[in-house]
Amino acid sequence: MAKRDYYEILGVSKGASAEEIKKAYRKMAIKYHPDKNPDNKEAEAKFKEAAEAYEILSNADKKARYDQFGHQAFDGSGGFGGGGMNMDDIFSQFGDIFGGAFGGGGFSGFGGGGGQRRVKGSNLRIRVKLTLEEIANGVEKKIKVRRKVQAKGTTYKTCTTCHGSGQITRITNTILGRMQTAATCNVCGGAGQIIDKKPADADEQGLKVAEETVSIKIPAGVVDGMQLKVAGKGNEAPGNGVSGDLLVAIEEEVHEKLQREGDNLHYDLYVSLPDAILGASQEIDTVTGKVRIKIEPGVQSGKILRLRGKGIPSINGYGRGDLLVHVNVWTPKTLSKQQKEFFESMKDDDHFTPKPDSGDKSFFEKVKDMFS
Repeated sequence: MAKRDYYEILGVSKGASAEEIKKAYRKMAIKYHPDKNPDNKEAEAKFKEAAEAYEILSNADKKARYDQFGHQAFDGSGGFGGGGMNMDDIFSQFGDIFGGAFGGGGFSGFGGGGGQRRVKGSNLRIRVKLTLEEIANGVEKKIKVRRKVQAKGTTYKTCTTCHGSGQITRITNTILGRMQTAATCNVCGGAGQIIDKKPADADEQGLKVAEETVSIKIPAGVVDGMQLKVAGKGNEAPGNGVSGDLLVAIEEEVHEKLQREGDNLHYDLYVSLPDAILGASQEIDTVTGKVRIKIEPGVQSGKILRLRGKGIPSINGYGRGDLLVHVNVWTPKTLSKQQKEFFESMKDDDHFTPKPDSGDKSFFEKVKDMFS
């Protein structure tokens, strides 16, 4: 099922300010809040959907990536890792957005757990190098990742400090009356559990490092520097926590013959003087294999041949770029005596006198055409 547009979910325009986005999210979140819609799966889905949209649009960097590449900028994840973030995560991250509407950041619906939050493991970051061919066609990479996992034999028990709630409540007497504040338990870190037993090779959290092969599906059209997210493949968390994410940074390898410019590709084609005069056909490289192109007789150096649809697919699904073939007529630097005599005899020949017409565009016109 295709994802809905984040702006549409929150009911704001693409040019909405940060304050307008925040206000729209608060309105949606309150409308579908679990305390107002107990045991309502549809409301839960809309609540999570709004939180995912806000998580992207409230972050300037993520918003810019979304505006440019759409949902594909967060492929394999969506805003919250394709379901990797649960209700506890949403409240821990955006609890302050509700103000006093529900008496604090906790919730009671959807099996909330009395305010206890699930600790999330730390994220891991890796860099994946891709060829232009892999970028053009999409690829599935299997990467070995060293991540922390719960050691076999580790057991946990309820935290004796917060009694499993994950929070410590303090009541203070002030001139305004009794004030109650809640803070994350400093013993269990908000997990509500502490280690009971652990094997000798585990760390103080009951975790150990293990190597795992992770399959990463990379969509066609990604760009250098783009970051994808594989939900739940970061470090695990102790106890009943949720795993962190694996953040995959894309690095584009330099191609031997092709140069990328957005979704378009450029290729320098060198032709001999006889081929430029008489015409020929020549085989060239593309990201989908070799193709043969026809060189018309009398082709001029600097001419650009456009092969439509032979570039990189748009990551937003808006078609495919073109391959721009730049023709360069190769002039020999040395000639034999016979060759020199021939070209000497051609100096006054009318056929060799430059006669540019309207079809022979200037350099600046050619550059303009490339970007049109």
